[in-house]
Amino acid sequence: MDFSMNEEQKALQKMALEFAEKEMKPNASKYDRGEEFPDEIMKKAFDVGFITCEIPSEYGGGGLNHLDTVIISEELAAGCAGMYTTIMASSLAFTPIILFGSEEQKKKFLTPFTQKLSYASFCLTEREAGSDAGALKTKAQKKGSEYVINGSKCFITNGGLASLYVVFAKTDPQKGARGISAFIVPRETPGLTVGKTEDKMGHRASNTAELFFDDVKVPQENLLGKEGIGFLIAMKTLDSTRAPVGAAGVGVARTALDHAVDYARTRTQFGKPIALFQHNAFKISQMATQINAARHLVRHAAWLMDQEKPCGKESAMAKFYGSDVAMNVTTQALQMFGGYGYMKDYPMEKLMRDAKLLQIYEGTNEIQKLVISREIVGPIKKK
Repeated sequence: MDFSMNEEQKALQKMALEFAEKEMKPNASKYDRGEEFPDEIMKKAFDVGFITCEIPSEYGGGGLNHLDTVIISEELAAGCAGMYTTIMASSLAFTPIILFGSEEQKKKFLTPFTQKLSYASFCLTEREAGSDAGALKTKAQKKGSEYVINGSKCFITNGGLASLYVVFAKTDPQKGARGISAFIVPRETPGLTVGKTEDKMGHRASNTAELFFDDVKVPQENLLGKEGIGFLIAMKTLDSTRAPVGAAGVGVARTALDHAVDYARTRTQFGKPIALFQHNAFKISQMATQINAARHLVRHAAWLMDQEKPCGKESAMAKFYGSDVAMNVTTQALQMFGGYGYMKDYPMEKLMRDAKLLQIYEGTNEIQKLVISREIVGPIKKK
């Protein structure tokens, strides 16, 4: 693996960095209050191509590869994790269409997103089916040339904003996870309603909502792939999108470290800057090392995906380690601020709140560790 970025990647990184510095960081505190949605910033993100960066170029998107995407993700999340989530969440819904959609489905459902700002949602999680995705209760019954969907989804990012949903439902409940199928459902479909918008601890610049499906009829041509492969579609999608979450962790941690170093250089106690105390010096070195290690894990996972090599284990490592580093670094950096770090006048408490969700969404870190261990241990015959 070549660890140097090519000229195009350097340009992408510079563009994302400048966008984060100019548009996101100055407005992060404002939108963290959760009282309004960052519409204007999202319009600018669409105009520069961030929201559709992973849609293949033949459908009007940026056509970026996975390594390109994690480079951008780190920079955007360094600006504001909540806005990053809004920008990149649509890719979570685009990915199953890109991976498993027919040519007709790709043209019909992906192309409009490159022509006008709009959002998409990946609809897997339910109240009783979080980590255990195979336990979902939403059903899709085949009736003639249509499927009728009934059920509900929760914690859906962009759920209240999306114009298109990729919905996972059971077409054969008797088969468990092997009875799950995936459907493309437009927002205007009768019977689809948006429930409450969640009031979250962090990532408050992103919309998270519940959805209800009451006899929602979708045509057979909106089935992704074929019946019974929905769980496979979901897992392959998450394999592809976990590295960017790890990259977001790197971005959040990097910003926290930058603030901590700036503060430690200027904050004086006992007659000298607190950066000169060995305890803080060691803490800074440990945080910097963890960030660098996480970045390497993330970019290696992305590189494997671009090489079309197996990457389930590596993607899980990137996601859980990158988000754990974000949580650890924001906690340690806030501690260096002392009481000031706990105040909303400073950026540390927001960074710490934002870091927490990275350990939870797109598969909890506990699930990532199970994925990793099962691949390492392999199948075990029961006695």
